[in-house]
Amino acid sequence: MPDFDLRQDVLDELDFDPSINAAQIGVAVEKGIVTLSGHVSSYAEKIAAERIALRVRGVRGVAQEIEVRYPDEKKDADDEIAQRAAKILEWDSGVPLNKIKVKVERGYITLSGAVDWQFQRKAAETAVHKLSGVRGVINTIVVHPSVDAFDIKRRIENALKRNAELEADEIRVTASDGRVTLEGKVHAWSEREIAQQAAWAAPGVVSVDDRLTLA
Repeated sequence: MPDFDLRQDVLDELDFDPSINAAQIGVAVEKGIVTLSGHVSSYAEKIAAERIALRVRGVRGVAQEIEVRYPDEKKDADDEIAQRAAKILEWDSGVPLNKIKVKVERGYITLSGAVDWQFQRKAAETAVHKLSGVRGVINTIVVHPSVDAFDIKRRIENALKRNAELEADEIRVTASDGRVTLEGKVHAWSEREIAQQAAWAAPGVVSVDDRLTLA
């Protein structure tokens, strides 16, 4: 029997047997040798899966790589972290739906995709960082400018003028390809932070080069 057909027979037999939950069991076949992978919730299910595979006609042997994960254990495996990360991103109102992909390897989450705003990029990282089992987050999400440089510059300048705590006339704003440069003088470090926040709040901004000095 071809390995492909044998693999399907093993999968069907695992699904048919009520003694195990085969939803998280993977099957690979090479020259009649079946490799079982994935995880089950008890050692009894692990043994049952091996027994079920061996009774399928054409199986010459079974390599057992199934992991036992008890229900009360922490969900710290990579696939479980990935599932929880995808869910929390889906629930977070600050993250655009279906724009971000999640990859987990040895507890490290890699985020990829593209968003319109810097705060969305940051919100995604913040959301997954607090999950149990996460050892680190690599954020490769890119911000794609949705407006042109002139519009970014105008929005930031208007935001600075609206702020009563700033002398906006002393701040110069330049923008190119989503990269904003702030130059000029402020009278307190708090004003510098306000100017930075105004720049990051504009849509399409991917970086802010703060060259403001204290007057």
